[in-house]
Amino acid sequence: MRKITQDVLGDASVLKLVEVDVPVPGPTEILVEVHGIGVNPVDWKVRTSGGVLGTPPFTVGWEVSGIVAATGAGVTRFAVGDEVFGMPKFPREAAAYAEFVTGPARHFARKPDGLTHVEAGGLALAGLTAWQVLVETAAVLPGQRVFIPAAAGGVGHLAVQVAKIRGAHVIGTASAPKHEFVRGLGADEVLDYRTDDLSAVKDIDVAVATVAGQIPDLARMLRPGGLLVALNSVDTQAVTDVEGVFLLAEPDRAGLEALAALVLEGRLRVHVDRVFPLSQAAEAHRVGEAGRTTGKLVLTP
Repeated sequence: MRKITQDVLGDASVLKLVEVDVPVPGPTEILVEVHGIGVNPVDWKVRTSGGVLGTPPFTVGWEVSGIVAATGAGVTRFAVGDEVFGMPKFPREAAAYAEFVTGPARHFARKPDGLTHVEAGGLALAGLTAWQVLVETAAVLPGQRVFIPAAAGGVGHLAVQVAKIRGAHVIGTASAPKHEFVRGLGADEVLDYRTDDLSAVKDIDVAVATVAGQIPDLARMLRPGGLLVALNSVDTQAVTDVEGVFLLAEPDRAGLEALAALVLEGRLRVHVDRVFPLSQAAEAHRVGEAGRTTGKLVLTP
């Protein structure tokens, strides 16, 4: 099979396409023939720093959709031919930039019929992040005010929808050309992070910090006792009068099934901005790192 790998840390040019043997699923694992691979900021952060994977060689990627090609010993959830999506092994190496991937069966769920493999390939990691922030960590309630920066991005566009499903009043930021898109997701207010005065935003119950540099500004928006959830890291010294927590999304069958149910009900959708063949993974990284993506970038083997 073909997969993307890297031998050194660096810019997108370190990603290379190689031929390797198809992996064999171990006990409780499934082998998935991959049809869609989500590209996420964690991918290029690990590519450049090593991050959770340490020293190369390694293969990035944790968000996939595909068809079960084989099952390991003890697997009862799936059979060969089942269509699944998931977030295997995160934050350990899943090597998902590949034509086949193995992972624990309970790191996957059945792909909802309402999504193509390309769309489902962009749902698991970004969707579980939004779900675990807003539902499981913040337990957002109807009427609460939720602030979501980068509301048109991969996590952001799903977080807006999940927050609205919870009954929240959602305020998001995006560049002016993306305001209509974000409103179409259900946002009640959309601000231009380049021109609007974000310091005027107050009395927020829950804010999501997508990068560490946002933390002081977001903390000032929160009401006393409000919750700030950071997706990268949180400097607790910069957070006063509010609660600040760091969240790293985890593979979770129940969360995946909840997301799939929302898709089937027509309440949640995945927007795919661009699709690249696996061989163009480096270009997908360059586009993602430019920070102008609306929704998700997806690779197709």
